Amino acid sequence: MADGKAIERKPRDTDTRESASRPKSWEPPQVLPDPQPQDGYVFRWIRTSLMGNSDNVNASKRFREGWEPVRAEDHPELMLTSDRNSEFEGNIEVGGLLLCKTSKENVDARSEYYSKMAQKQVDSVDQNYMRDNDPRMPKLNENRSRVTFGGGSKPT
Repeated sequence: MADGKAIERKPRDTDTRESASRPKSWEPPQVLPDPQPQDGYVFRWIRTSLMGNSDNVNASKRFREGWEPVRAEDHPELMLTSDRNSEFEGNIEVGGLLLCKTSKENVDARSEYYSKMAQKQVDSVDQNYMRDNDPRMPKLNENRSRVTFGGGSKPT
């Protein structure tokens, strides 16, 4: 209050976060868009060609694993044009990658299989390493030391 005049203030409701926020920066679109999720299904882009050459071995292996090509009319939100000279007419293919889907159960079973395979490999390496272990000079010291804090006497 200087010189006996009241300072006029703006009402608080005119201040909004939107007016104080910076404009959103531009980002390039994704090359491989994500389809709308569907319950019980997992989507994946499968390689069908590499450097202009067809990769039938990879595609047929994935189809035998249970992956199915996704029809373009099932996902109009992607708004993609299929590759020219595509072997998968009516499906969603971008740059030699074909959008496919499979059931969640199939993906879980596949993950479990490869987890078990990896664990078997780790167990095999461990067994091979410990095969020639001598108790007089062990490779791994199984005796574990314990550290305690405040081990003094407690007041009664």
